[in-house]
Amino acid sequence: MPFFRNKKLFVFFIGFIVLVILIGYSLNNRDSTTTAEKFLNDVVGWGQNVIHTPVNFVTDIVANIRDFKNTYEENQVLREQISQNKGLVYQVQELEKENEQLRNNLEITETIRDYNPIQATVIARSPEQWLNEVTINRGKQHGVMPNMVVITAEGMVGKIKIANEFTSKVQLLSGFDEYNRISAMISRKEGNNINGMIEGFDKETNSLLFRIIEESDTDVEVGELIVSSGMGGVFPAGLKIGTVKDVVSDQYGLTRTALVEPAAEMYEINQVIVLDRSIAGVEASATEGEQ
Repeated sequence: MPFFRNKKLFVFFIGFIVLVILIGYSLNNRDSTTTAEKFLNDVVGWGQNVIHTPVNFVTDIVANIRDFKNTYEENQVLREQISQNKGLVYQVQELEKENEQLRNNLEITETIRDYNPIQATVIARSPEQWLNEVTINRGKQHGVMPNMVVITAEGMVGKIKIANEFTSKVQLLSGFDEYNRISAMISRKEGNNINGMIEGFDKETNSLLFRIIEESDTDVEVGELIVSSGMGGVFPAGLKIGTVKDVVSDQYGLTRTALVEPAAEMYEINQVIVLDRSIAGVEASATEGEQ
């Protein structure tokens, strides 16, 4: 046992001495390295490369995931900003359209002389009655009464059907039938106007029906302007109703009816003007059939 202990101690001292010699030798300034050093450096370098490669791979994956996450978050923010910008653009377009309508209505209001204009806004429109009626935010408390004519800057859109205290229902021209008639005429500069009646709306052609009462030697031409004649006493004269787009005769050829393109847009109505003629002391007359 003492022998083995002495032998181990002897081997330990020999190894320690060799290690010190090698360390001292490697610390000397030399231009070249030994074969053992080269082998040792290669082994260490290879080991470092083996360890470094997967570490770099995992590090790159983590960095890419972080970049993808940041890109996704930025993309979500940009999408939200784009959506908000689209909403703002739509709001600006709607405000511009409403502003234009208000300006046009203001110009029409300034030209009115024989009736009191009541500015109103459409607040409701039933899908089932889309082409028949709309609801406005003016009623009896604002001076609105049944049968008052309703217009826009483009022309006539209808009449007051029901007047409540603070709201009213407007019957549109596109909802007129044979029981709702308007005294009208084909306006001509030469003075030979052609009188007739607006008697309903043809849904197949989206046209008002203008029945010609007073025949003329001249033919009715496409594009001629039709306005209210004022003969019935309900609607003021000179309100634009529409333009002729076709003329048809009955099966016997005795009467002619003009298909009229409405001057005002019936599908998209926002701002309207109710015409109050009470200041002129005009009462409705049933002789012309206007209701």
